[in-house]
Amino acid sequence: MLTWLRELSDWVWQDRLWFPAGLGWADLKDRDGLVFAKGSDLWVIFPIAVCFLIVRQIFERTVAVQLASLLRVREKPRVRAASNTTLELYFCNASKFPSQSSVEELTQQSGCSVRQVQRWFRRRRNQERPSQIKKFREASWRFTFYLLAFIAGLGALIDKPWFYDMEEMWNGFPTLPLLPSQYWYYMIELGFYISLLFSVATDVKRKDFKEQIVHHVATILLISFSWLVNYIRAGTLIMLVHDASDYLLESAKMFNYAEWRKTCNYIFILFAAVFILTRLVILPFWIIHTTWVYPLTIYPPFFGFYFFNGLLFVLQCLHIFWAGLILRMAIKFLPGNDIVEDERSDREETDSEEEEEDHEKMKNGFVQNGNGHTVLNNNHHHSKMD
Repeated sequence: MLTWLRELSDWVWQDRLWFPAGLGWADLKDRDGLVFAKGSDLWVIFPIAVCFLIVRQIFERTVAVQLASLLRVREKPRVRAASNTTLELYFCNASKFPSQSSVEELTQQSGCSVRQVQRWFRRRRNQERPSQIKKFREASWRFTFYLLAFIAGLGALIDKPWFYDMEEMWNGFPTLPLLPSQYWYYMIELGFYISLLFSVATDVKRKDFKEQIVHHVATILLISFSWLVNYIRAGTLIMLVHDASDYLLESAKMFNYAEWRKTCNYIFILFAAVFILTRLVILPFWIIHTTWVYPLTIYPPFFGFYFFNGLLFVLQCLHIFWAGLILRMAIKFLPGNDIVEDERSDREETDSEEEEEDHEKMKNGFVQNGNGHTVLNNNHHHSKMD
């Protein structure tokens, strides 16, 4: 078994797969005072991820709580669902969103009316939704990290030639010596994304939950792979581009939860502009173009070249998906809405929604009787007066 695993490892990490012809892992051995990235360096990201999880818990329970109080983040009052064993069993074991036929069956089993059952499920779903404080604490933690990471990344790259001339990313590849700033930038970013995977079960779940998981995994693979094969210059630029807009989104969320309407809207517009500029312009037309087109003028294509760019294309597809959500929110903002809502969020339901639905049905000439059956409403005039 060990022999088979060793042979598989030798085949996977053979030089011709990950490097241009004539180059290989031997070229990345430390020599003459020059230090190169090593696969063994990546083990440090796991203790860093654990540290992030611990620091996050402390931050959210101290700094984030104080910040929420300063911005006067308030919890929306929620009416708890009344104790009902029959409905609770169905909610936990069958479905949180019962069909109309299931609702009618539950009315007979629980002794409640259709409206009471629907209201109970609505309130019960609300009980499981994250509170405003929880969402604010999570957004403030991410805002803090992304802002500090962007400042640190910009400081580490601002004086580097490949920050201004993308082709410099490949000057001397793959024997590019490792700088201390690059080491810490990589390890901290990787540790943070690993911590996000660890905490995904307890974080606020949004409609793009699966896309977020794909994004985290693709990002971790991309950063780790770029470290292993010394695509570090390209990797630092890609990380900087991603951090450039993320802190703006998280700050917009924070002001959203604090109900600072205009501030949230202004920051969101700035975020949308930066996101589109960095993710849909700079990344594909500058960075990806340089990683896809320029290397072919120096080396013949190899598997590592396709693998790296394939991961970049996965990320780019996700950026296009999120850009669509951003544009949908921007369109809602244009007429002058009071607030820009996160399209990915699971919106809380209110009892007033049921009244609005009933009002719409009455306007259309249809109402439901006590048994949940639809009947024709002939009193259009009186329904409007009510």
